[in-house]
Amino acid sequence: MVAETSIRAGTAATNLVAKPIVPSWILDGKPVARQELLSSSADGTASTYFWDCTAGRFNWFYSFDETLHILEGAVTLKFPSGASQRVVAGDTIFFPAGSSAEWTVDNYVRKLAFCRTPLPGFLTFARQLVRRLRRLGGADSGKEGSGLL
Repeated sequence: MVAETSIRAGTAATNLVAKPIVPSWILDGKPVARQELLSSSADGTASTYFWDCTAGRFNWFYSFDETLHILEGAVTLKFPSGASQRVVAGDTIFFPAGSSAEWTVDNYVRKLAFCRTPLPGFLTFARQLVRRLRRLGGADSGKEGSGLL
């Protein structure tokens, strides 16, 4: 069971700190990026951030899964295939680990990012196996969110 003291609600003000883009990724301009860590999972595999960036063009390489929701502004994404997509406030997009995109921020963009490091295949299989065995053996006793695997 999660202790109530670890549950956090609301943010009165953001506390964005500098999170420079890797210099070799920058293609044009002088984009300034900032982020604020909002939450992270106990096992370190998932985190949530506010992130913003000023005008510029840069590559981004994803070493983790990221689902993002644009809160303000817009960005044009160019994918390795050459296809482009304009993403504006209200849009959501998913980047799987190993993907990349060229970002062009005309003025400013702010997003909410949900990041997750995928588990290796053998661990995913082991977790699924344990869950199946629990269901067969009734180990969960119908309780949701046991916190284990």
